[in-house]
Amino acid sequence: MATVVRENIGLLNDKLSVKISKEDYFPAFEKKLKEYSKTANIPGFRKGMVPAGMIKKMYGAGIFSDEVLKTIEKELFTWLNTEKPDIFAQPLPLNNDLSALDMNNPGEVSFDFEIGLKPAFDIPALSKVPVTKHAVTVTDDMVSEEISRMQIKGGNMTEPAVIENEENVLNVLFTETDKDGNAVEGGISKENSVILKYFAPTIQKQLKDKIVGDTIVFQLGKTFEADKLEMMLQDLGFEKNDAAAADKYFKLEIVKIGLVEKRALDEDFFNEILPGKGIKTEEELRATLKTEIEQYWDAQSVNQLQDQLYHFLLDETKMEFPETFLKRWLQTGGDEPKTAEQAETEFPGFSSQLKWTLISDRLITENKLEVTEAELKDQMRAEVSRYFGQMNMGEDMSWLDSYIDRMMKDEKQVDATYRRLITEKVFAYATSQTNPTMKQVTADELVAMQHHHQH
Repeated sequence: MATVVRENIGLLNDKLSVKISKEDYFPAFEKKLKEYSKTANIPGFRKGMVPAGMIKKMYGAGIFSDEVLKTIEKELFTWLNTEKPDIFAQPLPLNNDLSALDMNNPGEVSFDFEIGLKPAFDIPALSKVPVTKHAVTVTDDMVSEEISRMQIKGGNMTEPAVIENEENVLNVLFTETDKDGNAVEGGISKENSVILKYFAPTIQKQLKDKIVGDTIVFQLGKTFEADKLEMMLQDLGFEKNDAAAADKYFKLEIVKIGLVEKRALDEDFFNEILPGKGIKTEEELRATLKTEIEQYWDAQSVNQLQDQLYHFLLDETKMEFPETFLKRWLQTGGDEPKTAEQAETEFPGFSSQLKWTLISDRLITENKLEVTEAELKDQMRAEVSRYFGQMNMGEDMSWLDSYIDRMMKDEKQVDATYRRLITEKVFAYATSQTNPTMKQVTADELVAMQHHHQH
């Protein structure tokens, strides 16, 4: 009779010893031999007339091992389904010696496995989580900047003869030189496009009134400031914080001068950028855009608050893990085997992800959060409509329902959509339970927070 013995071997780490007797597996082995003898094709023998002894000699060892392992696995999972230990992943086999199996001397067989147990933990009270909601006030200047951006995006490019506007787009050739403008052998030579206003004020003055073919020599770090310098360093093939590269000299040759003529603020433009809104005046445009910009920054504010919530729960929810088991699982449980060193390197990120999964699973279970089939379909419909809408497929979307039905039969698609929706519900629920402090910030300050704290 089969038995399973459980023994603790470490923190949240147990060993399961599965022991089976001859009676548990040998009848299945003999039955399989008979089945082989009926179906085996061996030269010199009619099908179904191969002697059992020959079948045993040719295939017996492999069949014997298979039946023993099937029986071990069956007893292991019967025990797991009965006892229901809260475990990570699947049991991992320990040092089991298959070479000891002998079909000519069948007897008691014992195989060992280890399991990693999920930890007990408490989630901090969400109402006491110290989070701040950073609110951005949308100003008239922000609305004006958005309108200007839209006018430029929809405008027509012209080619003035002279640089005279900070919005001039300059196609230029950068050539690495010494401070006297002599080309450096093996140095960088690259064309790029730069808007005049991206240059430092002193360089803008030098470039004003220049024409195609004119050149100036400059030092990179004195030509661009802050984030514009980082962008230019990267465009030229350097690291964004390369101080030595910022000290290099370049000759700038003007290859082409461009200027975008902004679109006029008329009804044609309004209907093009905001179709279906019925906007007829600039005042109506400004009011509509202000509302949309406010909605955008409110969503960004919520995202940043949820980011705070995520990191707080991750840092303050105390739990332990069966590290030895999980590192061994990392080595063997994926699509490709990993070395012990690779598992060690990956473990911190893996354990953080695992910790968040346990926290979110608890929130889902305790608060009965769920995603319905209708919600899955609505989400898929919205995503498909956005995608095909961008491709200007027209108004006839009668095919969409059958397309969504096909998507619902794709397990990977359904799983990915479910994960997105349930994650949104977890954060929406958790956020609704907090009492955030309100703080006014600028748009730049909020963006900086998002770049600083990502997960």
